[in-house]
Amino acid sequence: MRPLALLPRPGGVRRGVLVAAGVLTGGVFGLAWWVHRFGLRDDAGSADALVVLGARVLPGGVPSGALVARVEQAAALYHRGVAPWLLLSGGVGAQAPSEARVMLGLAVEAGVPASACVLEEESRSTEDNARFSVRVLRERGARRVVVVSDPYHLLRARQCFRREGLEVATSPAPIAGRMRAVDRCYWTVREAFALLLRPRLLLARAPGGGADGPAGG
Repeated sequence: MRPLALLPRPGGVRRGVLVAAGVLTGGVFGLAWWVHRFGLRDDAGSADALVVLGARVLPGGVPSGALVARVEQAAALYHRGVAPWLLLSGGVGAQAPSEARVMLGLAVEAGVPASACVLEEESRSTEDNARFSVRVLRERGARRVVVVSDPYHLLRARQCFRREGLEVATSPAPIAGRMRAVDRCYWTVREAFALLLRPRLLLARAPGGGADGPAGG
């Protein structure tokens, strides 16, 4: 067996690939750690509106567990007096009705008046949630919002809404009991990849040019 020192060294291209793979792996898992840590925080405070991001609607208009948890969290914040109204954001996915329409029924069941709910039914992605929601929010004079979603989703969601010029706080929907640890790890790493593929999104700052980083508050 040849000593390691005598083995042929990898060529320049191979070395470059190995270095790039190492940097990418480190970047993904480092950012995944940020995504996880950020999702543990609930910094909901007084706001102009609560924005609830949609999730999958099952056949027959049945809400997924994520959709139920997000609306229940937003309803709890509403009853605490965090904000006077809810913007329910989510378009039609694999089947009708829209995610926003299903969320409306859940919100009313949770004691939120229908008159305190506004629907945004065009969006089909997180970027859409922010882009289409900001129109409604500005029409109603809302500048500071609390975004409600699953923990692993909140960092990217906040950055998307910040990019639209809003002051954003976040509040995680409870995830215990409805998602296995392995699934949460998968979605957290997936979010890290999504952020790495949009480096400019990571640079979005709070209005006024706050210096906090992507995982800052």
